[in-house]
Amino acid sequence: MPARITLISHAATLASRRASFPLDEPVLDGELGKIAATGWAIPRLQHVWSAPEQRAQQTAKALGLKPSLSMELADVNYGTWSGKGIDEIQANDPEGLAAWLTDEDAAPHGGESFVQLIARVGIWMKKQTDAGHTVAVTHPVVIRAAILCGLQAPAHSFWRIEVAPLSITDLRFNGRLWTVRSMGCSLYRS
Repeated sequence: MPARITLISHAATLASRRASFPLDEPVLDGELGKIAATGWAIPRLQHVWSAPEQRAQQTAKALGLKPSLSMELADVNYGTWSGKGIDEIQANDPEGLAAWLTDEDAAPHGGESFVQLIARVGIWMKKQTDAGHTVAVTHPVVIRAAILCGLQAPAHSFWRIEVAPLSITDLRFNGRLWTVRSMGCSLYRS
């Protein structure tokens, strides 16, 4: 059976609304109630994973999932920038912010670079190649990394992918390579 990964981006948080680097924060008030209104039905699956942060776990629970936790699906480590807004970083470390936005190997915050994140997510994906259908609730940056791994795209493409809160990305493995079947599909029905 070909492997399939369905990645779900966690619900909106204060950091995502404020364009700041998150701490381990919950989803915004009212977001969990909206998840039930999406009408999303749990598909037939073999494995359910969640990033360890509370926003991912809360989203998974609101979707009716009972995930195991995976550190490989954790948000990127923003180091000393965690909890700070982009405006604050721009004011205090404009060169660092510029490097972070243009060089996927840069980690001026002392945390994790996007190249390191992509490698971590790639390791997790390799473990899923014979796992059947896996559903994982995680972070937009992790989903971007998975898309790049699936497409074998260069790391500098990272900023060219947009992943919204509560969106679904579907990857398939045919025994040789991953394909991106769909990405960024909203859980909300129109």
